[in-house]
Amino acid sequence: MTSFFTAVVPAAGVGKRMGASLPKQYLSLGGRTVLEHTLDRLLGHPAIGRIIVATAEHDPWFPALAIARDPRVLRVVGGRERADSVLNALTRVETEWVLVHDAARPCLHRGDLDALLAAGQGEGGAILACRVRDSMKRGDGRGAIMESVSREELWHALTPQCFATRALRQALAGALAAGCEVTDEASAMEWAGVHPRLVEGRADNIKITRPEDLSLAGFFLQQMIESEQ
Repeated sequence: MTSFFTAVVPAAGVGKRMGASLPKQYLSLGGRTVLEHTLDRLLGHPAIGRIIVATAEHDPWFPALAIARDPRVLRVVGGRERADSVLNALTRVETEWVLVHDAARPCLHRGDLDALLAAGQGEGGAILACRVRDSMKRGDGRGAIMESVSREELWHALTPQCFATRALRQALAGALAAGCEVTDEASAMEWAGVHPRLVEGRADNIKITRPEDLSLAGFFLQQMIESEQ
């Protein structure tokens, strides 16, 4: 893989659903913070030359991390929403290609990252995703099932998501200006009329969102580390 990528990691959120005393990306996982594990997975890939981390303006935790002093890591101020943070970070990206990864996804496998970076350089970019396995139900807003939804060709969107830097910057700026709800980078590209590729990834690339996710991520991370030794 000849070209170098920049990774953007939005880390300005507070993680209210965790119910913790500090943002979830700074919770301890195996003796290190979740964010440190996440950044390590990205820095370990030879095609990623730089990581831009978007944190809250007065974040007191990030500067205390040893990884914050890595010359490949740049901190920028994030925004009110995830999309704002990513857009702020994109102004500092100098490479042709960029990938965006959740701060609270520390269990990224090297094989998945290899596959994404290869596919992401095509037209439209690409995202990691996994197929929906469970029966899908649509609620009626009152706590009851309204209908069953076919799971055929339904996917869980994961990260990283990889795109041409200029195209993603334009799509995010345009979608936000139009008042479009941007739930991930792919949704901004879709708004712009682009159809990113789906790269099937591992289901254990979980995002830590709720308290029970932390111990599960710890188990997956340990299994991953042991398999790489």
